[in-house]
Amino acid sequence: MPKRNIYEDVEILWKDRKRYMGMPISFTRYRIIKKPGKWIKLISDIGFFHSEIEEINLFRIEDIKVYQSFANKFWGVGTITIYSKDRSTPETTILRVKDPYKVRSLITELLEEDRSSRNMVVSEAHI
Repeated sequence: MPKRNIYEDVEILWKDRKRYMGMPISFTRYRIIKKPGKWIKLISDIGFFHSEIEEINLFRIEDIKVYQSFANKFWGVGTITIYSKDRSTPETTILRVKDPYKVRSLITELLEEDRSSRNMVVSEAHI
């Protein structure tokens, strides 16, 4: 059986790597991919000798947090933490990516697009 590429027949909307001193010299890769008419996913692909791939459907995301230390601001990178309803990955951290606030905005826009395509309405309950 031939090995299937997870990025086959999808549109890559964003990609980056974990950065050191602003340079993408890491084996940790992040992507947001879209299969038109089906789903939008955030993929974390970690490793060189071994691979660990985590994926989260965007419609499951509940909250997003961005953190930038002083050094991260200097290098133009930041860390994004995503909180989701995904059972296997309730919290995902996207470490030291370029332009974290632009990435957060992209995720938020795609999240709304994905939810509206599924006719999902999210409301907050205050008890």
